[in-house]
Amino acid sequence: MSTIMILIPFILASLFPFFQAQPLSSAFANQGQWNLLQPSIGISPMHMQLLHNDKIIMFDRTDFGHSYLPLSNGRCRMDPNEIALKVDCSAHSVLYDVATNTFRPLMIQTDTWCSSGSVLPNGTLVQTGGYNDGERSIRMFTPCFGETCDWVEFPGLLSQRRWYATNQILPDARVIVVGGRRQFNYEFLPKTPSPNSSPSSIPLNFLQQTSDRSENNLYPFVHLLPDGNLFIFANTKSVLFDYKQNSVIREFPPIPGGDPRNYPSSGSSVLLPLDENLDSLEPEVVVCGGAPRGSFENAARGNFVQALGTCGRIKVTDSNPNWVMQNMPMPRAMGDMLLLPNGDVVIINGAGAGTAGWEHGHDPVLLPVIFRPSETVNQFSVMAPASRPRLYHSSAVLLRDGRVLVGGSNPHVYYNFTGVEYPTDLSLEAFSPPYLAPDFAPVRPVIRYITNNNVLGYRVFCYVTFTVPNYASVSEVSIRIVAPSFTTHSFGQNQRMVVLKLSAVTYLAGEAYYATVMGPSTAEIAPPGYYLLFVVHKGVPSWVSFENDVLEVYFREAQDIAASSDAASTLVPVASSSDELTR
Repeated sequence: MSTIMILIPFILASLFPFFQAQPLSSAFANQGQWNLLQPSIGISPMHMQLLHNDKIIMFDRTDFGHSYLPLSNGRCRMDPNEIALKVDCSAHSVLYDVATNTFRPLMIQTDTWCSSGSVLPNGTLVQTGGYNDGERSIRMFTPCFGETCDWVEFPGLLSQRRWYATNQILPDARVIVVGGRRQFNYEFLPKTPSPNSSPSSIPLNFLQQTSDRSENNLYPFVHLLPDGNLFIFANTKSVLFDYKQNSVIREFPPIPGGDPRNYPSSGSSVLLPLDENLDSLEPEVVVCGGAPRGSFENAARGNFVQALGTCGRIKVTDSNPNWVMQNMPMPRAMGDMLLLPNGDVVIINGAGAGTAGWEHGHDPVLLPVIFRPSETVNQFSVMAPASRPRLYHSSAVLLRDGRVLVGGSNPHVYYNFTGVEYPTDLSLEAFSPPYLAPDFAPVRPVIRYITNNNVLGYRVFCYVTFTVPNYASVSEVSIRIVAPSFTTHSFGQNQRMVVLKLSAVTYLAGEAYYATVMGPSTAEIAPPGYYLLFVVHKGVPSWVSFENDVLEVYFREAQDIAASSDAASTLVPVASSSDELTR
């Protein structure tokens, strides 16, 4: 049975006095605000995933040598196939606790450089591929509320090398793994061998057709559409792909300009929110940034070509779909695009010249931009500048309280802190969009209660009780769910937002209201798994009162999908105590 678990965002108790006591600040309300969370976590996280227990798993690669965070309890990683250190007593992965602003080391066994991931409906992160001895590995991390959970690895289980691949969770709770360096194919997880099953990897000629001398088709942008097919974008081209029949249903026009948007040119992409209140869903994909053709080769010679300054937007269900081009306030490559709770998109991190790759980026873009796709004018707003460059191998994820966590940046082969223009960065920062400014406290909803023990069903009604300090404008209330992204290399894999069908908003008493909403119509619109749920009022997203526990909502329809998604039951781990040494 298909399930979707939804996490109700909350404001941390430690932050509540900040929002209550701060004076009104027009600068914050107009341009957002930055805060340094940790000066160093010991690693530069190129991969990030928010988990359902409000912790974020972060990891780098293993092949550069030691990090600046020791493994716990005297453990060491022993890997005879490792390129850098055969015995490594430092961590290359951390688990960051948002509520306490603390972190602890985790142990990965094989190299996760430029890998991919998806979260299963049961909350387990399935992480795939990498480099060297990790290129065909599957790793799993199941969240826990103690200090014991760690990575479990299953080497050699991928059918092909998956380095720079993209993952997408599917309606049946399987994960499709698409592409990778010189891999013009895809495969599914978990593997379910049977006499009638598909081969372990399946050719996808589109990926070969979009590869050029710089590749520019790595980390393809993959979006699951409401009809169950995949939108796949690579280089300058895109297709509608039926993965069940291994068939390209439709070829879309190339994005205008002829310049590549995927790694190493490294633009970014999002599927805009799917609104179930409309008579019909009209999925739209946006692709922003990238680099002119030849930029990678030019950067290798020290010539940093200005990045692309345009976004392309396409309605994929139109009878005659075409890209609508828009200019960003500034050019950007290696930017991260994240859906914000109110339906806006933040574009953050990146470079104004060059491409991804060692020493290939220049002119850091310190200014985040908020893109408002629902507006017809003034769609882009420039936010407050960051103080730290976030170039190659930086990352960002949306937090439950509406902030954006930012970390990483290591444009060098090794960690390098001196004598370079852009030193390796091990810090964590948070960008608070304008909607978190105290100015908006009078209209900010606070979620108080959700019916059905926070368990919702597809096409099943649910009641969300919330309060608003000032009178709520019922016509400006919406209930939205957001799938947290697995973010790496400027693309948020599995990211999506659904605006739930709202039947009514009813006034109760005092500041209290309840909204009657219906769960998503299909698993194609919202695949089973954990989501964040927000009440949005006048463009300002909610939080849950800090006295409450973290709330989880599970969309329920059929138990068998949750059971079949437990891939660990079919795999045999090898990361045992025999692989560890005591210092």
